[in-house]
Amino acid sequence: MEKICLESFETPYFLVDETRLRRNLSVLKSVCDRTGCKILLAQKAFSMYSVYPVIREYLAGTTASGLYEAKLGHDYFGGETHVFSPAYRENEFEELLKVADDFVFNSPNQLRKYAQRAKAAGKSVGLRVNPEHSTQDGHAIYDPCSPGSRLGTTLANFDESLLPLLDGLHFHTLCEQNSDDLQTTAAAFEEKFGKYLHGLKWVNFGGGHHITRPDYDIERLIGVITHFQDTYGVQVYLEPGEAVVYHAGFMVTSVLETLRNGMDIALVDTSAACHMPDVLEMPYRPPLMHSAQAGEKAYTYRLGGPTCLAGDVIGDYSFDKPLTEGDKLVFEDMALYTMVKTNTFNGMPLPSILWRDKDGQGWLVKQFGYEDFQSRL
Repeated sequence: MEKICLESFETPYFLVDETRLRRNLSVLKSVCDRTGCKILLAQKAFSMYSVYPVIREYLAGTTASGLYEAKLGHDYFGGETHVFSPAYRENEFEELLKVADDFVFNSPNQLRKYAQRAKAAGKSVGLRVNPEHSTQDGHAIYDPCSPGSRLGTTLANFDESLLPLLDGLHFHTLCEQNSDDLQTTAAAFEEKFGKYLHGLKWVNFGGGHHITRPDYDIERLIGVITHFQDTYGVQVYLEPGEAVVYHAGFMVTSVLETLRNGMDIALVDTSAACHMPDVLEMPYRPPLMHSAQAGEKAYTYRLGGPTCLAGDVIGDYSFDKPLTEGDKLVFEDMALYTMVKTNTFNGMPLPSILWRDKDGQGWLVKQFGYEDFQSRL
């Protein structure tokens, strides 16, 4: 990494803060220390591998959704490498056996096809199940228990004859939720699949646990974990992504132009479509420092990106004073599901990736250019 001055560095860029990251990790490690559970980093949310050595001080390993994430976790994080895929690829499976320790399969058919090979290679084998208990509200795109879901085996499709192949069961149903939803989901899982846990080695509660959020009920979480450990004698795993980097990252952008069309509009050098696609997919309005809801402060602006997509709009915000060209704006909570989902649609440059260490010093982790756009096409 190269030492840089944060105040003068060219926007747009993602900035991850070491102090905030370690604060989250300390909370997660305290849950592990109190219960004996193991927490894994869900790389689908955050794959900034330059800081894996920091996270490795606190967490047991990583989870992956395919070969590339599994290799990244194995090569740069170490510890345990867990992998789940709705459907594994035959031409990748042998390479996965070299880098992953734990394989979770999505269906009895996938289990029949691959489990014996995984077991022969000394790997742990699990099955993802669907407790058919939905706790999502307002964003079905992230609900693995929605009707017709492709994720997880329902009780009606569970094949008891395959139990000898299993070391554990996995369920993942949550998204940015508190432990009350985990408790009801775990009860639904236990009602349907609890009888199969006896004799198994582990259970994985998946991700979506907002453990580091200020209002998260950690005591309830600990109660759920200890219940499963005491009742079934299993190792409990959790695999949060957002909780690891919750409010530990920022997107810094600059105002390029202001204009008016029935309201004031500010064009910035970041893009919802390219740099924070969840803003459009969920959708949601990202928090922005020193701003308020539209109309709450004196000057309201609609913030939009520079792409040709008409809907490349981040949201409406109000400010104490008018925005002008060159003003820097800082979006908060931008380490999760951002860097891993950026794209170069419309030739948009990818934001740089920066690190601020515990002493406040800025470091350039990665900077992108035309070649990163051109080489993909």
